[in-house]
Amino acid sequence: MLDVKIFPDKLTLAKAAANDAAAHIRAAIESRERARIVAATGTSQIEFLNELTRAPDVDWRRVDLFHLDEYIGLTIAHRASFRKYLLDRLIQPAGIGRYHLLDGDRDPREVCEEAGKALSAAPVDVAFVGIGENGHLAFNDPPADFDTDEPYIVVRLDEICRQQQVNEGWFPSLAEVPEFAISMSVRQILKTAAIICIAPDRRKAEAVRATVKGPVTPNVPASILRTHSNVTLYLDRESSALLDAAGLAL
Repeated sequence: MLDVKIFPDKLTLAKAAANDAAAHIRAAIESRERARIVAATGTSQIEFLNELTRAPDVDWRRVDLFHLDEYIGLTIAHRASFRKYLLDRLIQPAGIGRYHLLDGDRDPREVCEEAGKALSAAPVDVAFVGIGENGHLAFNDPPADFDTDEPYIVVRLDEICRQQQVNEGWFPSLAEVPEFAISMSVRQILKTAAIICIAPDRRKAEAVRATVKGPVTPNVPASILRTHSNVTLYLDRESSALLDAAGLAL
């Protein structure tokens, strides 16, 4: 079941989602002295992460951060590197001392194994995710693997996903977007206690409609979020344009 919340614009959405995220982190620290979180990257997450790093009364020294996905073969110096993105927009501004980044320069299967062991060592309190223009969840493009129990997997990116990265300005051409990536698996994402999904912008409207209103199917990977008991989907008026707002939380 999704708790769908619609806001007038991207910034209002980001502030509300950040308040929610910060509350989850504070509660985990109060309960168990540490919080374990997963963070997404990409253009749609920038305002949210900016607001989150400024949230009051979050002891970031007690936060363990896990990486959702990363390109294979991309150096950390590349502007599209998700390691660089997290360091620049979350880890360093917040002062997170313990984090587990996916090294796309190393053997991907070794990276999957090492990161998977660290992630599986204890429950994860909250995951921040987005929805791709093709409905992907993390880098699980359609048709996504809904069955594997591996925490991290190697995936091949489809052309729609790769073109999205070009359109967002991360790469100058499709030919330069890596074809393979490391991604947290769908089942692993669903093991998280709470999921906060941030999906603004009109270009996400069709994927949002399919996620909320269509069948739960590997062809719309984000639709699997409807099977989780604690998911909040944050939309703006643009990304929710194809939904019937009647009955949705505003």
